[in-house]
Amino acid sequence: MNKENSYSKILPVLFGFFIMGFCDVVGITSMHVKEDLLGSYSPEFRDTLSNMIPVALFSMFLFFSIPTGLLMNKIGRKKTVLLSNIITIVAMFIPLIAYTFVTSLVAFVLLGIANTILQVSLNPLLTNVVKGDKLTSSLTAGQFVKAISSFFGPFIAAFAATQLGNWQYIFPIYAVITLVSTIWLMAIPIHEEQEKGKATSFGSVFAILADKTILLLFLGILFVVGVDVGLNTAAPKILMERCGLDSITAGYGPSVYFAFRTAGAFIGAILLAKFSADKFFRINITIAVLALISLIFMKGQIVIFGLYGVVGFTVANIFPIIYSKAIQFRPDKANEISGLMITGVFGGAVIPFFMGLTSDAIGSQVGSVLVILTSALYLLFCAYAIKKPS
Repeated sequence: MNKENSYSKILPVLFGFFIMGFCDVVGITSMHVKEDLLGSYSPEFRDTLSNMIPVALFSMFLFFSIPTGLLMNKIGRKKTVLLSNIITIVAMFIPLIAYTFVTSLVAFVLLGIANTILQVSLNPLLTNVVKGDKLTSSLTAGQFVKAISSFFGPFIAAFAATQLGNWQYIFPIYAVITLVSTIWLMAIPIHEEQEKGKATSFGSVFAILADKTILLLFLGILFVVGVDVGLNTAAPKILMERCGLDSITAGYGPSVYFAFRTAGAFIGAILLAKFSADKFFRINITIAVLALISLIFMKGQIVIFGLYGVVGFTVANIFPIIYSKAIQFRPDKANEISGLMITGVFGGAVIPFFMGLTSDAIGSQVGSVLVILTSALYLLFCAYAIKKPS
């Protein structure tokens, strides 16, 4: 394969990671749904209901991760990615047809299904167009593309609100981007090797949780995704509550978080080549815990934005550290563990649900921060409890 042909196949696959980042629009959507549709509800239920948006999306990872792996073995990786794109396009048009709380939930259930399918199938598809030493750098590039998508989400929503007259026009913009990705990928022939070996089943995957270390790491994945999605969801609401910002300006809170998370991933990749992953994990999660404790009390706009940046920077590499440790502990079960860890993304549904309950009960976003802090404290425990494989 010459260099030109190689890039012609790599680029459309990498562009798929931009579509993967669409799931992070849940924070902005949750804020707008609370403001647009839940004003008539009693205050003690508004956060609980609005936080059902991320619950609807990320709960799909629990139900569809392993079935997607089984489907991929039957129809192939490229067709599985294309299927996810089609579902994404359908999901993006639902809020435009009818913008209600129920249709918003339906749209994000479909987006959750699509994103689950995409996360399970896109990385393996990349291995069909990148070989050897370039694979690791290409996988890292894919994560950067996803981070860029997450970063630009609030800016696209702000553009839709100010220039197009309605923030909801972010959805057809995303649909068009997804359509471009679909057409680009369809135009590229990709050879896929036939998978061989024992088929994965629900039983074979969840049986691994009998290993206490794997269970510890699985819960680590659940809670680190919970911190990630939780702060993304709470960030604009905290700024509106404490600083009196409007919804559009407050929507930049997640962008600060994602910008620093992207920088953290880049710098972390360099540092992890020189320093112990265990020490790196412990130092970063300790700083994140201290930042979240500070977030409970701080009210200044600049300070709050700064704390978002600190948390984003320090948690950026925790997911891959935990993921790689799980593989190292049971290399004989690498495929099953991969499916299990993706299922742990379900934490993005669990944590926001409890955030909504707690913040409504307290009557303040302090409740949301307390739930996120509790998740980070588990990660701090996990950082010291993990032992090296014998």
